[in-house]
Amino acid sequence: MRTQEWLEQRLNEIWELHFKDIERKNKIIVKFRGKSRYKFGHIRLLKDKSTEIAINSLFKNLEIPQFMIDLTIAHELVHYMHGFQSPHPKMFKYPHQGGIVNKELKKRGFSLMLKQYKNFVKNDWKNTYLKITPPPKRRIKTRKYSLLRFLLSK
Repeated sequence: MRTQEWLEQRLNEIWELHFKDIERKNKIIVKFRGKSRYKFGHIRLLKDKSTEIAINSLFKNLEIPQFMIDLTIAHELVHYMHGFQSPHPKMFKYPHQGGIVNKELKKRGFSLMLKQYKNFVKNDWKNTYLKITPPPKRRIKTRKYSLLRFLLSK
């Protein structure tokens, strides 16, 4: 299992290797949060004006390739540098306008990782997701007040 410390280290390494030219204008917190099949990460500005980058908690599992986490972090950092959920001036009206995120990721050296990411999501994510998540609990359908009716009928 991947830890919080490992995730913080990944953020710092990605920043140093690919985003060194971007000023950290506030505190950036990265954490594993939520377990979603379709949402891999998000960024938000907290009340204390720090920025939180949340990575899908399912990505703690070693079945998930590291490039999935790295690219999710990088994706959120592009939003940060474009002024979404950060103190940087907003550069665009919409966060994914005209494919700006992928264009920026390619410009910063993530082309191969983008291909791996898309391939994994298309071909492997569904089976991996089913493998690492427990099956849903089955609920037994009962009529409302059936126990009460049973007890009263005696």
